[in-house]
Amino acid sequence: MSTKVIANTTIVTCDPGRTVLHNAAIAIRDNRIATLGATPQIRALYPGAELIDGHGKAVFPGLINCHAHLTANLFRGISEDFGFPSSFAFPEDVRDMISDEETTIMAALGAIEASRTGSTTTVEIAGGIHRYAHMLDKTGMRWVLAETTADGVVPPTFRAGEPVHAYSFQLRDKSLEQATRLFEKWHHGTETDRITCMGSTGLVETTSPNLLRAVHELAEKFDSRYTIHLNQSRLEVESLLLMRGVRPTESLFHNDYLGPRLLGAHVRFLSPSEISLLGATRSNISHQPAMAARRAVIPPIPALRNAGCTIGMGTDNNTQDMVEVMRTGLFTERIIRDDGMNPQPEDILTMTTMGSASALGMADDIGSLEVGKKADLFIINTQRSTLVPTNRIVSAFIHNGQPGDIESVMVDGEFVLKDGKFLNLDEDTIIREADNIGKTVWRRLLEKYPNVPFPITLAP
Repeated sequence: MSTKVIANTTIVTCDPGRTVLHNAAIAIRDNRIATLGATPQIRALYPGAELIDGHGKAVFPGLINCHAHLTANLFRGISEDFGFPSSFAFPEDVRDMISDEETTIMAALGAIEASRTGSTTTVEIAGGIHRYAHMLDKTGMRWVLAETTADGVVPPTFRAGEPVHAYSFQLRDKSLEQATRLFEKWHHGTETDRITCMGSTGLVETTSPNLLRAVHELAEKFDSRYTIHLNQSRLEVESLLLMRGVRPTESLFHNDYLGPRLLGAHVRFLSPSEISLLGATRSNISHQPAMAARRAVIPPIPALRNAGCTIGMGTDNNTQDMVEVMRTGLFTERIIRDDGMNPQPEDILTMTTMGSASALGMADDIGSLEVGKKADLFIINTQRSTLVPTNRIVSAFIHNGQPGDIESVMVDGEFVLKDGKFLNLDEDTIIREADNIGKTVWRRLLEKYPNVPFPITLAP
């Protein structure tokens, strides 16, 4: 068996005691953590191991992103500043105007950003994931693939949250078939088990009760979880009251969709009764604080936690920067609590590691650096102007750290990013091609729909 030892370093374990080890070492045998402890002791136990010098560095558990849309980076610089749902009225999604090969490039760009910002596990939520699943596998990262399903009949200019009054069994069967094929191909379908799948319905308003039941059954069949965008806009709440006479979370409750298999994303506009329902059913929550802040919303995370929900963290659209997610999560929760001391940075790190792992049902394998768990981790250079003095590295990194502090990322005991270089991706080529794709497709969209108001001047 191959063994690696990261020695002479600081280890942030995220174990139940939130232990931080100094001048320590971590031994990794194959894909799991074998031992942690004092450097001389660990080196003596594994004299023939590959030695990685961790002096001046700190090792953190890999961050776990519970909610991502990789190819939505096509909207970067476009949609962040115009609300949700967007006021743009294009009858076509720009993502549908690029080829499968171009889609794969944009997904690869998202994977690069995810890794560079400390993510080792990401939940990718999209339609047509089969087009780029092989590329995701080659990255060496851990992925949960959630093929979005929907059966609502909507016009080309539909905006998320608008009322839907007709559903199609043809649309339902088509999207379910695609989701099922993804499960059959990828769910625990690789030697390393780095890729699993999750059931997914996109929006409450575009999902019929029949589709809710079908996705629930699909998840149970494959012993998986399922996710949905939930209470993400005031418009969605208004539409559900109009369509079904109940709020979104109440609609899911009436259709037996809440529960410990559910990962509800966003939950920005909840009533007290909806919070109680989510807590009583032990539903899991994916909190996207950076995107919520861009939408001028702070979800009621403390109330959901107190009600009994497990909280994980995610990015959402445009960016996969989990460092930004942690910092924004810390700041916005302090604002909603009106408390300058809580949560502490260690609380936020735990939400983004063990909280996310628990929400995904993976806490036995990932989320902390403990003996027997899989070796998913990232290494930062602590000798940076924003991080020293290193008296309390977790606080320094959450408050002041930058993605550039992250030098290496390991998944399943193998480096995917080492000393700033990707081992499985051609980063320079992907960035160059993605920039060209993004510029070209937006020009194409504007030329195709010249009469749609667009208050942005694009770069040449």
